[in-house]
Amino acid sequence: MTAIAKPMRKREALGVRSEKRVREILAVAREVFAEHGYEKSTTLEIARRLGISEATVFSYFTGKRDLCMQVIKIWYDEISLVLEQDVPLVDGTRARLHFVVHKHLVTLMQDGTGMCKLVLGEGRSADDAFAALIAGLKRRYTAPLMKVLAAAQRAGEVRQDMPLPLLRDMVYGSMEHVLWDAMVNHNPPDIATTAAQLTSMLWTAITPEDPPLERLARFHHDVAQALLQVQDNPAPLP
Repeated sequence: MTAIAKPMRKREALGVRSEKRVREILAVAREVFAEHGYEKSTTLEIARRLGISEATVFSYFTGKRDLCMQVIKIWYDEISLVLEQDVPLVDGTRARLHFVVHKHLVTLMQDGTGMCKLVLGEGRSADDAFAALIAGLKRRYTAPLMKVLAAAQRAGEVRQDMPLPLLRDMVYGSMEHVLWDAMVNHNPPDIATTAAQLTSMLWTAITPEDPPLERLARFHHDVAQALLQVQDNPAPLP
């Protein structure tokens, strides 16, 4: 029993150390890629900061491209999870739109400037695998807002003559322009003001042109929601 247990414990310890080493490499790689971008970053610099050999990095990752893809995936997982958890807690379509716009600007211009540059740059990469990865990650990241806009379209609160992909491109395209301008011209805007302005502009563009029709659609939606609540929670019989 003891002879079997010792090798098992050794393998488990090696597994824990390997997982720890992978996390360390990814954390430092994120710093390096955020500081220097993909082209100017090297696995040698990542290894040097960790005090390990470059061969050790290659024992866990096939190369710089693989390492960078993993770094971007983890970052997107983090920021997507925040939206998936928080957007449903905000009340109202316009308020949710503002929340997403503000959060996006904060995430990419305040908390993750280096990662923002990396993703915007590599998102246009000629590498098909890299481009496909980022496209998939973006779909998950934008999904919380797309669900909100889809529901608003069904309720008549958002224009139904505009396809959802176009709405998505309007929202994130306008913000990408702001981000590029800030990075290229080194002129970062006031995030709160810009978020409010973008939300106002986008809301005007995506809501129905006829205000009475919009109010009628909202009333219809509110009545439908109230009926659903009544059906789900019928009043007790006297």
